[in-house]
Amino acid sequence: MAKKVFIGATGQNCGKTTISVSLMHLARKKYNRVGFIKPIGPKIEYYDDFMVDMDAVLMAKAYGLEEDIALMSPVALHQNFTRDYLAGRLADLDLEKKIMEAVEELDAKYDLLIIEGAGHGGVGSVIGLNNARVAKMLGAPVFIVTESGIGRAIDAINLNLALYRQEGADVRSVIMNKLLPAKRNDILGYLHTAFDGKGIHVVGGFNYSPILANPTLSHIGKLLKLPVHGNPDERSRIIHHIQLGAASSQRVVDALLESTLVVVTGSRDELLVTLASLYHIPDYRHKLAGMVITGHAPVSKISQQILDDSSIPYIRVEETTSTIFTTLMDDVAKITAEDQEKLNWIRANAEQDIDFAALDALL
Repeated sequence: MAKKVFIGATGQNCGKTTISVSLMHLARKKYNRVGFIKPIGPKIEYYDDFMVDMDAVLMAKAYGLEEDIALMSPVALHQNFTRDYLAGRLADLDLEKKIMEAVEELDAKYDLLIIEGAGHGGVGSVIGLNNARVAKMLGAPVFIVTESGIGRAIDAINLNLALYRQEGADVRSVIMNKLLPAKRNDILGYLHTAFDGKGIHVVGGFNYSPILANPTLSHIGKLLKLPVHGNPDERSRIIHHIQLGAASSQRVVDALLESTLVVVTGSRDELLVTLASLYHIPDYRHKLAGMVITGHAPVSKISQQILDDSSIPYIRVEETTSTIFTTLMDDVAKITAEDQEKLNWIRANAEQDIDFAALDALL
């Protein structure tokens, strides 16, 4: 029988998946066999013939667990799943049984099983399986991941604790993530004070890093559902800045920062040619990650030839520049198995930022 841990969160974008990846990496140094499951999967993709949660795909590919993929995401919520469920069209599905059977099979195979929740404690309530209930159902101690802060973080933790305790789940730790290095010790100290004597062990997670927060070219291609043209080796490159190419060509070039993605309309031939030409120069290549070329107007034939010759990565969209710029700025990049730079960063920094021995002692 495996030890189990349920990784919950106070909300979206706290770094729950990042913590799961890091715990998998650290746990494999102690345990011979470490498995993973995401019982409720709200963000799905296809892996071979299986419809599974994207985090299950990430863990399967990153840690060689592909043979378990059918078990790692037992309840994948397709686009109309909740509507169909509430309308009674899925009444014949025993979702609790599907989860229990998957966990039982993995439980017999592994020494430690990492169970990743989906968002805050209440996610899944619409199908009668919120995170708190699932954690109780599986008998898994809970670690809740939260973003850095004091008042807002403590409020969010207590709000989630109320539901976990209502369901009878065993919350043993809070992992505070995305800490600012200069404030790390102070903020963790305040959190220790807030939960002193309440049976909640406070642990520091990762310091904030733009490497994890920022998207890759491949991610943006998937976001826009369009191919990334140009140099294929650059598709996993992390974009640190997004710039609107609305000013003169010289001003756009002067404003380039490290790994900038420029959003520019397809009618700006002079800017397209300038950026494509600069991509050949090493001093500019580290600044210029690529382009998103917008609008219905076709790129001129000569400009297209220069773009293709330069191998500068670009995505061609028909939407307006303002629409695409807003889409990119509002997006929150999620880690995928193709994001090797991010995964390597997590593994390296987990060694110094995460006290696995302290967490393991709570299980």
